[in-house]
Amino acid sequence: MTMAQPAQPETVLLPGDRRRRLYGAELLIVLGLSLGASGVYALISFVDSLTTAKALSEQTVSLNASAAPGRPWLDLAYQLYYVAKGLMPVALVGYLLVREGTALRVLGFDLRDKLRDLGRGTAVAAVIGGSGLALYFGSKAAGFNLHVAPSGLPDVWWRIPVLVLSACQNAVLEEVVVLGYLVRRLDQRGWTAAAVLVTSAVVRGSYHLYQGVGGLVGNMVMGAVFVLLYRRWGRVMPLVAAHALIDTVAFVGYALLKPHVGWL
Repeated sequence: MTMAQPAQPETVLLPGDRRRRLYGAELLIVLGLSLGASGVYALISFVDSLTTAKALSEQTVSLNASAAPGRPWLDLAYQLYYVAKGLMPVALVGYLLVREGTALRVLGFDLRDKLRDLGRGTAVAAVIGGSGLALYFGSKAAGFNLHVAPSGLPDVWWRIPVLVLSACQNAVLEEVVVLGYLVRRLDQRGWTAAAVLVTSAVVRGSYHLYQGVGGLVGNMVMGAVFVLLYRRWGRVMPLVAAHALIDTVAFVGYALLKPHVGWL
């Protein structure tokens, strides 16, 4: 006797309008769990900085701060936890794209063209990094920016590897979520190219506002340039490489030079 086969679930194709609404809700949830929430926190932090007695240029914000001073192994555990936690929104985006029938590869997040991606990323990093540094010092001198200390980790054996991991995590998170994924979802919702560019740039700038006006404006400009390059190349990997190089130079350079250069 032949056993009956279980019924296969039917594929339900959502109407275009409903699909666009769901993409909008999905995007808000992803941002609310990641960099959108960071933007809200940055705004609160900036208001806090503005309403204190000290001028912005006299205040310091520390990146990659020690989580357990005097206890290096526990500190290392915290730092690795922060890196892994920071990549969870990327895993979520990857899952959502698979549910859509694609994968992170549709954003150009893969290793198919490693050398070209690295070459393009290095060129972008050289231009963006240099101009960004000039904007930072200019806005700080004008009193619009806080002093940013890119590393507050102790001088132990794992400091440099953790700073590089932190730089790479920042790059992957921001470029996959705020560049590739956000642009894709807004395109699917029928937004104009100009509106998508402005939105991505504003979101990127928002979560850097804790640094001051210079951090906001500089990262908005960087965000706009990155959207244009992503449109041209169709891949986020060159921008991931550029971002990782910029942050690595900032984090590691500061850690190595700070004991020897007073103005840092």
